[in-house]
Amino acid sequence: MRAAVADLSDEDFSRPSGCTGWLVRDLVCHLVIDAQDVLITLATPADGEPTRDALTYWEISDTPPTGDDPLDALTVRLAAAYEEPHLLKFHLDDVGSAAGRAAGLADPGLRVGTRDEVLTAGDYLSTYVMEWTLHHLDLIAHLPDAAPPPSEGLARSREMLERIAGSAFPRSFSDQDALLVGTGRRPPADAERAELGALASRLPLYLG
Repeated sequence: MRAAVADLSDEDFSRPSGCTGWLVRDLVCHLVIDAQDVLITLATPADGEPTRDALTYWEISDTPPTGDDPLDALTVRLAAAYEEPHLLKFHLDDVGSAAGRAAGLADPGLRVGTRDEVLTAGDYLSTYVMEWTLHHLDLIAHLPDAAPPPSEGLARSREMLERIAGSAFPRSFSDQDALLVGTGRRPPADAERAELGALASRLPLYLG
């Protein structure tokens, strides 16, 4: 994803993203904050048994995001403060690469604290496979020439979403389409809805 952002033109930062109310620049700023969260959490060991895992970490909502959340609005203001896209690119590459190194060094069994919950580092990092795969799809939603997420991340995220949903998506769905439809990033076509069967009534799942 850092490489995909690095390849964006300055004009791309002013295009809409797949996140309601956010331009690409706003999403990239959010990714910087996410990378900082990874660094903070991996440096915040916790006592006690885990209270969440990679699946139960997610809060599921029936309501689509509106972009009106105060933290969403703060992200927009922070993104505007960068002024130049190359500054956002630099900050994401700097903090993102550090987060990647920290993740690679982390003991998967280490217990860490975040959002007043305790998870193993392995489960915590698994949530970010989903988070960043979905946001990579948001990044390229209106940028057809941008690099897509890696196939491994798409497959793993689909597997996690299916476990959260309690049902598998039809095999005719690509991993990307399963994630987009499953999380409400696009509505299913009539033929897709028919293939989904009973699962269609439980979708979309808005993950927060």
